[in-house]
Amino acid sequence: MHTAFFLLLGASVARFLLRHPGEPRTPWVIALSITLALLYVLGPAVATPRPGPPNTTRPTSTGATNPTAPTANGAFGATAPSRLPWLALIVTTWVVLVVLAPSFAWCAVPLFYTALRTLPPRAAIVLVALLTVFVVTAQLQLSDAFDPNLLLAPPAVAALATAVFVHMERQTLAQRALIDDLLRTRRELAATERRAGTLAERQRLSMEIHDTLAQNLSSQRMLLQAADRTWDTDPGTARAHVRTATGIAARGLAEARRLVHDLAPSELADGAGLAGALRGLDAGPDIEVRFHLEGAPVPLPDRVQSALLRIAQGALANVREHSGAGTAALTLSFLGDQVVLDVADDGHGFTGTGVETTPATSTASTPATATAPDRGHGLPAMRARVRQLGGTLTIESTPGEGTVLSASVPLEATR
Repeated sequence: MHTAFFLLLGASVARFLLRHPGEPRTPWVIALSITLALLYVLGPAVATPRPGPPNTTRPTSTGATNPTAPTANGAFGATAPSRLPWLALIVTTWVVLVVLAPSFAWCAVPLFYTALRTLPPRAAIVLVALLTVFVVTAQLQLSDAFDPNLLLAPPAVAALATAVFVHMERQTLAQRALIDDLLRTRRELAATERRAGTLAERQRLSMEIHDTLAQNLSSQRMLLQAADRTWDTDPGTARAHVRTATGIAARGLAEARRLVHDLAPSELADGAGLAGALRGLDAGPDIEVRFHLEGAPVPLPDRVQSALLRIAQGALANVREHSGAGTAALTLSFLGDQVVLDVADDGHGFTGTGVETTPATSTASTPATATAPDRGHGLPAMRARVRQLGGTLTIESTPGEGTVLSASVPLEATR
């Protein structure tokens, strides 16, 4: 549009000089042409961004409002006060030029866009209509005979220019509103992801604390209670219980320190791996814990080792508190495409079984009896750990025949 303006202005000057050489008005026409060009060039220097209208807001999909969205009446923005004198000056200069030389009338087309960019739509349309009338009048003065084209062409051009500008402006504002919505949605999505990450970390911490500190404290309480009951009748056994509780307290302290540092199980920090950590677990002084390793061990990621170790600790805690068992067996099996941890006891068992078949579902049923190990936080934490690894958790139990808990994790999901 700027190029068209200067081409039209130059062509009008050339046409005037060719057809009216040496006339007294020539210096004025040249001076006004230069002034008009300079004013047009200086337009961006005095132009300031138009502030958005105060009430042109619309609700977005998130319930907020967007101040840049187009409204039904087509208001694209308020007039920048600093542009009004410039617009008045450039239109006045052009009018004087057209009065002196009607051939400058077609320079009005770029001025249509200048008015539309500067004024509110209604005021701009009024100004465009006045400029169009002035153009038609000037063209009729130049014509020797009446020509319908001179009467119809300028309004058609003005209407086309106005329609194109209004459409482009609305498209621009709609695009800007869409971009604002996208940016807002991205910010909300990032905030949601941060909240989800925070909740997931809180759940993980709760499981870590339950499977370590809470279980250790529960074991210490049971041992100290047993020591208190046998202190007078069997001091040796009582002291053994106290020594065992002291050892559990020491391990709990080490676990708490490790939890503060990196939340990794302290049993895995000595380099013995998952098998060594499982071999060192116990379920209390009255329960014998046996460990079996089947298959050729393969390296497992830390998160898998930590999860299986915590599941074993939680299962042994349930055996100690609920089963009444004398023996518990831990079996770690490497079966090629999966690693399986089985925890079996010879306790009194319970009615009901629970199987979780897919990571996306949780169909494990809650055992029906009061002695079922799902009464607290233990089994939900185990299910959550296995689900995060894409594995399955199975619980099988028969009254009087003990319980078997099996956690299976696919090896491809651990890579």
